[in-house]
Amino acid sequence: MTRVQGFPPVADAKARVLILGSMPGKASLAAGQYYAHAQNLFWRILGDVTGAAPSASYAARTRALKSSGIALWDVLASCVREGSLDSAIDDASISANDFAGFYRAHPRIAHVFFNGAKAEASYRKHVLPALADGLWPENHGRLPSTSPANASMSRAYKHRVWIQALSLALSGRRHRSGEG
Repeated sequence: MTRVQGFPPVADAKARVLILGSMPGKASLAAGQYYAHAQNLFWRILGDVTGAAPSASYAARTRALKSSGIALWDVLASCVREGSLDSAIDDASISANDFAGFYRAHPRIAHVFFNGAKAEASYRKHVLPALADGLWPENHGRLPSTSPANASMSRAYKHRVWIQALSLALSGRRHRSGEG
């Protein structure tokens, strides 16, 4: 099995919403870009929120995220995983990112959304116990994974849930915890 390293966050000081994945897949690691797999719905959905077309350059899409108040990162800094599936991550190998430092540098983050169950579970197990009380935003929720491996939900359903949650968060309203 191979140790894989994640990417630095896409964020600026104005970020109000943080979207967390687990660990970039093979296509993303090869491209050096978040959500690079052609069938992943992430950039299609976020394009509807930010106005940046999925066909725009990666730099333009990440600029649009930042200008919309959205930060993007992964829970894991590194792990051992064969392939791209979250289910292939060796839990004993997980190294989490520095969220205490991230939240100190981005104090306006008010909402955290997990792109799927593995991101949420990893955050709860490997990040929360290390954070001081009150350091992490209280508004959080798991959204359906945008990965093509998550075929149990329709694309339309995923799109609707993501748009609703992000619209509420960016307008300053609270999204209920839990998926959907």
